[in-house]
Amino acid sequence: MLTVGVDLAAEPVNTAVAWLDWASGRCSVRRLVIGADDALIVDALSTAGKAGIDCPLGWPVPFVEFVMAHQAGHVNVPADTTGRAWRRNLALRLTDQQVYERTGLTPLSVSADRIGHATMRCAAILARLAREGRPVDRCGRGAVVEVYPAASLKLWGLPHRGYKRPQHLADLGRLVDELQAAAPWLDLGPHEAACRRHHDALDAVIAALTARAASQGLVATPAKDQMDTATAEGWIALPTTPLEDLRP
Repeated sequence: MLTVGVDLAAEPVNTAVAWLDWASGRCSVRRLVIGADDALIVDALSTAGKAGIDCPLGWPVPFVEFVMAHQAGHVNVPADTTGRAWRRNLALRLTDQQVYERTGLTPLSVSADRIGHATMRCAAILARLAREGRPVDRCGRGAVVEVYPAASLKLWGLPHRGYKRPQHLADLGRLVDELQAAAPWLDLGPHEAACRRHHDALDAVIAALTARAASQGLVATPAKDQMDTATAEGWIALPTTPLEDLRP
């Protein structure tokens, strides 16, 4: 099986894609590209058994409704909701709030932070996939699932903070060391150096590992009463078992 991880940024220069080959009792990084354009990403998603994208797949439903109401001149603020709580529901999706409840981590707001630029690009990529006959189920039930590498790392007991700061390159190297110790069956091969130098590359690998967990049913999925919202907003796949359970 081939899993793909995409660390999606607004521009190709900071976008990384990793291909993981699960065969012969090992997991090998077959290919890793930093500086991935839309065409490469679409091709990767189209050929993967399961792919994980580190980017929101949608916007909060209350935010979309708010923008539409504002455009029409009919914004109504709920009388029983304080300003901060109301804005929180506009800024964070249901899945973002679920991630916080489980991990203590708050994903960036797709409606109130710069990650919205990456999500615009992601929406265009998903639309292109749909036109090519591969529509994406934002709940993760199809070939593509939304992932959050920091949350996956934390749930797997690995360092999840600080490694993205340019001045903390040593932290990135230590994370690679701990990942290899926790998953000796993971072969980074000639791409190890890139993972030690570029956090985008490592996040793409973590995204592909999380995609593997999703393919094996080892992630949290929306409850029945959450499904409609998750289908519109996207749903972050959080691992439910140790990293060792992904051993081929």
